[in-house]
Amino acid sequence: MTDLELFEQEIDECSLVEGALALNALIFPETDKQWVKHTLNTMFEELEHALVHETDEKQKFESFLRFFYHDWNFSGDSEQFFDSCNARVELVLKRRKGIPVSLGALLVYFGERLGFPIVGVSFPSQFIVKVNWPHETPLYINPFNGEYVSKSILRAWLIGYEGPLAKIKPQDLAACDNPSVLGRWLAVIKGALLREDNFAQALMCTDIALSFVPDDPYEIRDRGFIYQQLDCQQLAMEDFQFFIDSCPEDPSSEMLKIQVNALSGHQVTIH
Repeated sequence: MTDLELFEQEIDECSLVEGALALNALIFPETDKQWVKHTLNTMFEELEHALVHETDEKQKFESFLRFFYHDWNFSGDSEQFFDSCNARVELVLKRRKGIPVSLGALLVYFGERLGFPIVGVSFPSQFIVKVNWPHETPLYINPFNGEYVSKSILRAWLIGYEGPLAKIKPQDLAACDNPSVLGRWLAVIKGALLREDNFAQALMCTDIALSFVPDDPYEIRDRGFIYQQLDCQQLAMEDFQFFIDSCPEDPSSEMLKIQVNALSGHQVTIH
């Protein structure tokens, strides 16, 4: 069984953090999966010990949040938000910095192990965490800083993301499944790697994405741009042509036609 097949099998059988770790290891082979798993277990034991005398569940949850953000000092990386380090579980654990999806995945991981009614939510503008106390209105947490956010704040985020007419829909606040979150996580990693000019590993991201949706024209278009940066001009031209044929009405198709014409006389480089 290939690494990719193992990854596809794992994401349906594990927590979001474990699925992200498997994803990270595909893109970054140097990822120390055993260290991460050992560290998560050690941290959980530390957390259990710290909360052992808490008897009220809600108070215990507040203590959990304080421990995560103050004792462990996890925080959002506001200075280098788009750095690929923030999407790699191993480095988030080492640096204690991340982005909403990586910090949120850790928060849900530990919260679930402690038995709290906590789930991840793939809100359109960013990953958030929902707490469902029985017979109460759900609470929402911004994992970037551990603060509770009201529905009015969430709507303000949505307006900033989608425009002034945006309204929160029930599915926007529904618990998310691992594959959909990992798809967004993968896109975040790819975007970060492209900004860092790390085209070889960005190409791995497109290969993973296309293993799930083989004929996604937008992913194939992006792969074409990566091939172009890697000086694989023939492969780039083929991907651009696929996109043009699949999405003739897309505004970028006209630009890509110019690219294809320019590339058609370019000598192919084989790596």
